[in-house]
Amino acid sequence: MNYSVSEENYIKAIFHLQGDSGNVTTNDLAAALHTRPASVTDMMKKLKAKKLISYQPYYGFKLSAEGRKTALGIVRRHRLWEYFLAEKLNFDWEDVHEVAEHLEHVSSKKLIDKLDEYLGFPKFDPHGDPIPDSAGHMESDARNMLSETEAHQMVTVAYVSNQSKEMLALLKHRKIRIGTKLEIIKKFSFDQSLEIKPKNQQAFSISETLAKNIFVTHEQ
Repeated sequence: MNYSVSEENYIKAIFHLQGDSGNVTTNDLAAALHTRPASVTDMMKKLKAKKLISYQPYYGFKLSAEGRKTALGIVRRHRLWEYFLAEKLNFDWEDVHEVAEHLEHVSSKKLIDKLDEYLGFPKFDPHGDPIPDSAGHMESDARNMLSETEAHQMVTVAYVSNQSKEMLALLKHRKIRIGTKLEIIKKFSFDQSLEIKPKNQQAFSISETLAKNIFVTHEQ
């Protein structure tokens, strides 16, 4: 079934807000979509009628099995387009999200499956978010916050939690991206900043704030 752009935006927002479990409130969704609670209530009635959510006024709502399947399809399209833009068209990683927000509504399954095949079935998008496969399955790996990783270890950048343009531009300036290998030289107890050395670069210090937004996997 095809859904409107507005319906898809609501479905995707609920998916991100509810996480693995739990209900989403009207106010949470209104804040996430920058709209009025009354508009959310109207849309929830429509999505409930289409059996995409379970919803009770004042108790919140969550995706049904069909709603989750639909959400995963939207997320799959979005993250595949981000990967395509970054890897094939050389978009900067801070610019791909906004473009993918439009492309994700092109719902041709054949097109998306062909795109996935053309890209080599990538498991993660340019920011490290997992890309659902055609069945809705997503890869997972053991990731640790860089700020909680001990000194004198080799790690690989796997995910960035704050994906704002400002954060991604800062990481780009530091030549840090998904897949970058780092050695943690020193942790400073005074302000919890870190001295790190990316492969083939000089060592430099980063703040605790930045380190808390970078997730890494450990070198085997």
